[in-house]
Amino acid sequence: MFAAVVVWGAGSRLSFYVDAIAKKLKIGPAFAGMLLLGGITSLPELATVTTSSLTGNAPLAVNNLLGSAAVNVLLLAVADIVYGRGALTSVVAKPATLLQGVLGMMLLSLVAIIVVSGDYPLFGVGAGSIVVALGALLAIRVAAGFEQRRVWQPAEDAEGDNDEPKKEEGKETYPLRRLILVTAGLGLLILLAGVALSQSADAIATKTGISSGMVGFVLVSFATSLPELSSIIAAVRQKRYELAVGDIFGTNLFNLMLLLLADAVASGEPVLGSAGTFEALGALLALLMTGCFTVGLLERRDRTVWRMGYDAAGSLLLFCCGMLVMARFAQ
Repeated sequence: MFAAVVVWGAGSRLSFYVDAIAKKLKIGPAFAGMLLLGGITSLPELATVTTSSLTGNAPLAVNNLLGSAAVNVLLLAVADIVYGRGALTSVVAKPATLLQGVLGMMLLSLVAIIVVSGDYPLFGVGAGSIVVALGALLAIRVAAGFEQRRVWQPAEDAEGDNDEPKKEEGKETYPLRRLILVTAGLGLLILLAGVALSQSADAIATKTGISSGMVGFVLVSFATSLPELSSIIAAVRQKRYELAVGDIFGTNLFNLMLLLLADAVASGEPVLGSAGTFEALGALLALLMTGCFTVGLLERRDRTVWRMGYDAAGSLLLFCCGMLVMARFAQ
């Protein structure tokens, strides 16, 4: 419980400082959400992947990463409910955010293909893990450069049209060095508390007899996604919508890169080579959920159901249906 409180508190403060750093460095909110916020909120997954692989539980690491990709997108539905005034995607207008979603979908499809076709050892790790990691690095680089290009401009840029983002205690006036140090400190808190959270979730699940696949995909994923939940809710309340969506899409890119770390630390055959139908379905579920929000970003229709946009509601239904299907293949 204490770890959860620490993660929530640090994650809530993190978005304020990342937003202030982005303004100081004059970088776009989508890029800041992807690189700064997404990278920092991926720290619990980094710790979980390392410890699980070192202790011989590489499948837990893989399912945690794929589960986090789906759970993180599900958190956008929660952010949509918090937004409350319509569909969240109707006020996200930057092309770079769209590109991040599409690149994430491509990488998730690549993971599913590797799992189905099999992986092969190369330099002590799986060739598929190397390809996915390189693809994620390339995706981050492409998305970062894309935000600086005027490829196309939507008719309306809804973010900040009617209201100025909320300021907290004038953090934009803080020296850049102080902002970076505080952000690093919050990241360290998230890392340490995230480790405790994931280990607690794993222990609870083991005692209840839940399958290891479901443990990694659902329980540990929800535990390690608490930083994303607190940070995107804080970003939405600040009216920094691009930052919130960029955090989720960026976190998923970073998480897929960690498959290579799991491979490097674990002993035995490549981790994607030992994965099966459950993991392939998990990657495809995350892909479909990301696609649902990407369609919403393209349409930008302010139509809601259950206090959320149709894309958020669709992602929620996909997640529930996906869990029912995947339960048949859980081991």
